[in-house]
Amino acid sequence: MAAIHYLTHIELEAGAVALLPGVLAELAIRRPMLVTDAGIVQTGILARILALLPSPDDVAVFTGTPPNPTEEAVEAAAAQYLAEGCDGLVAIGGGSPIDLAKGVALMATHEGPFARYAGMAAMPLIGAHAAPIVAVPTTAGTGSEVGRGALIRLRDGRKLVFVSPHLLPRRALCDPDLTLGMPAALTAGTGMDAFTHCIETFLSPRINPPAEAIALDGAARAWRWIERAVTHPDDRQARWEMMMAGIQGGLAFQKGLGAVHALAHPLGALTSPSLHHGTVNAVILPAVLRFNADHVGDKYARLRTAFGLDESVDLADAVQALNLRLGLPTSLRAMGVPPDVLEHIVDGALADHSTPTNPRPLTRENLAALFTEAYQ
Repeated sequence: MAAIHYLTHIELEAGAVALLPGVLAELAIRRPMLVTDAGIVQTGILARILALLPSPDDVAVFTGTPPNPTEEAVEAAAAQYLAEGCDGLVAIGGGSPIDLAKGVALMATHEGPFARYAGMAAMPLIGAHAAPIVAVPTTAGTGSEVGRGALIRLRDGRKLVFVSPHLLPRRALCDPDLTLGMPAALTAGTGMDAFTHCIETFLSPRINPPAEAIALDGAARAWRWIERAVTHPDDRQARWEMMMAGIQGGLAFQKGLGAVHALAHPLGALTSPSLHHGTVNAVILPAVLRFNADHVGDKYARLRTAFGLDESVDLADAVQALNLRLGLPTSLRAMGVPPDVLEHIVDGALADHSTPTNPRPLTRENLAALFTEAYQ
């Protein structure tokens, strides 16, 4: 049975961000570094959070998180963390700032090179002295606020996972009010990220009934609420439900993901175009659902029941129709992916940590076929 490690303290409620000063005091973080990106600065969320702190001048702020976190950005933030004498991190934003903060928590406290800590086999090298993290998610999708891993692109172009229970945020302050008014495209892309996490985790052949139950509930929750969140950006209940779905995906996906993420990870490592991970997941998911259909037992029937769909409905077609209703791209081609990256993406997918837990074995040939189907 897959290991169960659900130890993050989660606060999910409107206004939860106001708990931040007390949480920092509880964790004895006296000089935090706030890790975020330019978008969070522009929305005013960073200023709102700084105003909550009793001594806003006694914090360091790093706003240089790229859309897909990189080793170079980790190095820059870690250097600032050490230079300013910080003793903990507050990650504010979507998956990119939270993953970047995990990289900083590692790099600022462990001897390099950074790449030696990549991959599941390197988990024992990451110690309990990693810097503490408080996560304040501002999107509902990645689940990184409750996850022990970070995906970071290295200098050599590989996008690899860094995993350890010591990188798990000590607290997750999940305030759905921070997602109010989020643009439709970002709401749809991040929401489909949460949905795909839940779907792939539910279909993973590993044995973990608690994770499977969480994933099934999260998938159904996202199915019911994502359209409402996209079309009514200030609907508080829809925002709460989608934030919960994102958390559920993050709690469950240690059971393993699958072919969608195996392909999405190397696609996310491309520098041109720079692709939104959740949107890539949405585009690839229908092809993977068709590919896995004969290798999942009764799980598609259980998903249809959870979604309130008739047993005659093709699940892949239903997800493709959902993508269209959400206004998402219809293909990788439409996202600007060049066709000549196929072999590179397949190489990355074969080496990806999500490949072994796809319900149907993945080969070079069928990964190429999946890429081609999602590209059309």
